Amino acid sequence: MAELSPPSIRSKPEVHLWWLTALFIAINVSLFLWQVLTGVNISSPSLVDAIHWGADYAPLTFLEEPTRLFSSMFFHFGLIHLMLNMWALYIFGSVAEQLFGRVYYLGLYIFAGLMGSLLSGFIDIQNTFELLQTQNPELFPTVSAGASGAVMGIGGALTILSLFPVLPKQRFILDKKTLVMVMGINLLIGFTMPGINNAAHIGGMLMGAVLAIIWYMGQRIHKPNLGVYIGLAVGAVTCYLFYDYCMQQVQILEPIWRQILSAMRAQLHF
Repeated sequence: MAELSPPSIRSKPEVHLWWLTALFIAINVSLFLWQVLTGVNISSPSLVDAIHWGADYAPLTFLEEPTRLFSSMFFHFGLIHLMLNMWALYIFGSVAEQLFGRVYYLGLYIFAGLMGSLLSGFIDIQNTFELLQTQNPELFPTVSAGASGAVMGIGGALTILSLFPVLPKQRFILDKKTLVMVMGINLLIGFTMPGINNAAHIGGMLMGAVLAIIWYMGQRIHKPNLGVYIGLAVGAVTCYLFYDYCMQQVQILEPIWRQILSAMRAQLHF
């Protein structure tokens, strides 16, 4: 796609154009190395290690530690999981950071990641309601983590932007066909392969799409700052309202989730 890849480095490094993306990558990689040095399996971390390092487990997250909605964005289930997410973040993020501006890009990254975590938790809530009726063990809450919600949010934002007429001062010309294909393949893999948290992908992608539309409209009416303020407000309010709705559902499930959490703790000793 035209100029979708990061600018090539010639006589001097151009990482200063996308240093926030580089910082996100550095944080994720550094945390992963720290985890490995403390004994976490490099290819297949245990559930105990995942929970210890901030992964999302809906009963624990919604009943006791809501910060896991955020911290789970920085834990990965092995080296391959990390590398795939960091490569996608490098490709998408280095473009989005320059296109949207760092403040909006930062908000997009965080809100898309949070929405991915929230939608994942919402699915666990719905599965638990069904579990009470069917007793199907496959519906028990699962442990999830990774930057894929935030990354898919960035990819979704770029994809939506590619569908609109190019702005007069738009720096990058986005290839619509390539972006749609890449996002479609990611979603297809999520639907067809076990062990992939597609809810996080979809949640992040939807948030990214909404924030991209708001940003684009601000640019179109020649009030870019207004678009940024409205977009960030919409992201924050949407995440809060969705979290509040999930908590209302969790109140009904609290007794059964307390039992599940106690059994999980007894089994894994955390």
